Amino acid sequence: MIIVPVKEGENIERALKKLKRKFEKTGVVRELRDRQKFTKPSIIKREQKIKAVYKNKMQQQAEN
Repeated sequence: MIIVPVKEGENIERALKKLKRKFEKTGVVRELRDRQKFTKPSIIKREQKIKAVYKNKMQQQAEN
């Protein structure tokens, strides 16, 4: 359960923003979307490799 302490006099909008941020970090929505359909393990591995290559390329560009 996600708990967001709200101080007295704190804006409700700010508290909602904190709640949304914590909710995103937990990854609940992403997991629900992934469970809606079956993805073959080979496709998952392929996507992870593509992502790793992209991250590596971006890191090398940042070093130069």
